[in-house]
Amino acid sequence: MERTQADLELALGHRFARPDLLVRALTHRSLANQLSVEAGADESAGTVDNERLEFLGDAVVGLVVAEALFLLHPDWQEGELTRMRAHLVSRKHMGEVARAFGLAPHIRLSRGEERSGLRNKANVLSNTMEAVLGALFLDGGVDPVREFARRWVIDQAAEEAATELRSWAALGNYKAALQEHLQATHTGTPAYRVKSESGPDNHKRFQVEVRVRVGEGEPGKALARGMGTSKKLAEQDAARRALERLAAAREKSGHPGLGGSDGDREESEVS
Repeated sequence: MERTQADLELALGHRFARPDLLVRALTHRSLANQLSVEAGADESAGTVDNERLEFLGDAVVGLVVAEALFLLHPDWQEGELTRMRAHLVSRKHMGEVARAFGLAPHIRLSRGEERSGLRNKANVLSNTMEAVLGALFLDGGVDPVREFARRWVIDQAAEEAATELRSWAALGNYKAALQEHLQATHTGTPAYRVKSESGPDNHKRFQVEVRVRVGEGEPGKALARGMGTSKKLAEQDAARRALERLAAAREKSGHPGLGGSDGDREESEVS
């Protein structure tokens, strides 16, 4: 059965006083261009696409998600809040929200893009979702967007991401994660130093130590050592090991402490 605009309004929990806003939010650039050509006018005089509403929706979603995280997690520091917001408003996650919400059948595409399967592409779904939320904001203010975000954007996804955040399991860039953690806890900044090199030139192995630098002084407490086939990989491994130790120390004590020094015990290579 074909889904109507009324179905979409029901799912959004908002009846539009200006239905044209919702129509515009659902209109992909390809359809706007097609209708302009068919009407014999230049593109600027034809149907308006959803890109301006997408711009607005992106900003509004970022605001309401930041507000919700700030209120829901009073113990989180800036780094944790920033990473979580970035995850929740990312194109990947907003595309998943659009799929779960059932937005795809409502998107208005040109005949050519309809045949190409563009309707189900993540970037089109996420962009259209943001445009719809931009239209929702213009028509009903921030409250319906806030309600939508709490129900669809945050909810279970935030809890799952929070678990990953606490365990550092989802952080691909361990050096950036370690720096954010140390800054958020006002501990200092990481400083890396090559401790040793081994192997022939075509198969080098580097051992790198990461220490905490406070202010402009010399690096102090050693956090961990890592191994890798390049200095960059060894630094990432050292940061990963440091994050694991910090997470274990925090879980044990209930505070984001530094834990004990690895000293010279962190000699094992990574697999």
